[in-house]
Amino acid sequence: MKFLSPFGPRIAILKIPTVLIKKINHEVESIINDKKKNKLNDYSKKLVGQVQQEIELKNKFIKKNLKSYITKSVNQYLKKNLNKKSKNIKIKNLWVVRQFKNEYNPLHFHDGNVSGVGYLKIPNNLTKSNKKIKTNGTIDFVYGSKSFLNNSIFNHKPKVGDLVLFPNNLMHTAYPFKSNGERRSFSFNIEIDKKLTGIFHVK
Repeated sequence: MKFLSPFGPRIAILKIPTVLIKKINHEVESIINDKKKNKLNDYSKKLVGQVQQEIELKNKFIKKNLKSYITKSVNQYLKKNLNKKSKNIKIKNLWVVRQFKNEYNPLHFHDGNVSGVGYLKIPNNLTKSNKKIKTNGTIDFVYGSKSFLNNSIFNHKPKVGDLVLFPNNLMHTAYPFKSNGERRSFSFNIEIDKKLTGIFHVK
């Protein structure tokens, strides 16, 4: 687990096991190819993404395949930041974002306490651009205002298998891209023990 930012909100970047990526992608494909499942799992009305499709993954699949990994990862994140773990970790919601050429996710934040985004598919030449700074298809995390010796934006170029954990209220946005293919990710929101979420705490 890699941690970033000694000041302000802390972000963690982990690697998702390949076998888990395959399981999630297989589940997503089964939903895409079934009209009934497509309708039942449609999550787009609850989200702000200007993208082709957003799919809710059901609790049965999450409990069987994702709960253990997410719980372990979130507790690693909490242990590193608070020197404590949460006895109760609840996955509030988990969904998949299918983003294609010229689509984007506007600046927003999540609910819960801890949020995450994991990457399942990335098109070739995702960041291709004429510009020196290549942000196409990347994700920006935004906090505060730019000042001397302090950046307000952290940009991450996603790779298949990346899992990024961050506080739920950290603003972020996913930029559009120009290449063909699908940028597929999953996002989730976590609730943890309330006693760990106070502004003041003793380590």
